[in-house]
Amino acid sequence: MKPAPFKYIAASSLDHALSLKAEYGDDARFLAGGQSLIPAMNFRLSRPSVLIDINRLSDLAGVDWPEGNDIRVGALTRYRNLERNRDFLAACPLFADALPHIAHPQIRNRGTIGGNLSHADPASELPALAVAMQARMRIKSSAREREVVAAQFFQGLLTTDIEADEMLVGVTFPPLAPRTGTSFMEVARRRGDFALAGVAAMVTLDQEGRCAAVRLALCGVGETPVDASQAVSALVGERCTGAAIDDVIAGVQEVIEPAGNVHASPDYQRHIAGVLAKRALMTAHRRTGHDA
Repeated sequence: MKPAPFKYIAASSLDHALSLKAEYGDDARFLAGGQSLIPAMNFRLSRPSVLIDINRLSDLAGVDWPEGNDIRVGALTRYRNLERNRDFLAACPLFADALPHIAHPQIRNRGTIGGNLSHADPASELPALAVAMQARMRIKSSAREREVVAAQFFQGLLTTDIEADEMLVGVTFPPLAPRTGTSFMEVARRRGDFALAGVAAMVTLDQEGRCAAVRLALCGVGETPVDASQAVSALVGERCTGAAIDDVIAGVQEVIEPAGNVHASPDYQRHIAGVLAKRALMTAHRRTGHDA
């Protein structure tokens, strides 16, 4: 199939791109990796009248640590570059687990973190990582710049807090606290398929080996990535034994609303989510380096 007719403009700078978005509003879409947008256009599911190519905006790509603190990732940073950045993977180990699950190498060569998060597919891995890591989205227009926490950024199915004249220009990840372990796991029919359910877990221990903080987010089981951290908050102050984790898994299964699909019923997705949540929490605890 072929896309509907559209006007193509290659932006020469960020200011140029934002001025074009301010001019055309919802009729325009940004073209970065194009791994989600172009197929949608070919199937006529998306029909922008203007396509703004931002691939030349190299200042929107890359990873840095200002003042050695928060980790800032530009929206045009491609999965491939994150996969090959050992310093980044050491600082954000959830990505080390999750990136190999994203589609296939050819797609990861082109796909961008900003494009993925702006697309807001609830079955995608990165939105769940952003919620689990309490990332902050940096959003910019010609007139203003603002930050939105990940939990508020994703508002519904394929819907975000980005306004018609705005662009996601970067993502900021807080550094991991000491004695923190992480884990991402998912189940898919085939390697590279969207997950039937996926779980991102973070466990931080105090000096006595008890849980000081816990984060849990899921993908594929709701219209947005699901923040289930409150459901596992009973672990705080306790030792993360298998029995203690078993006690909170039912709460995780209660807060998700899987829709089911041709491959899995809602009940099966809920079951998978519970199994993965337990395994991810136990793995994250083990990766803190503390023996239970």
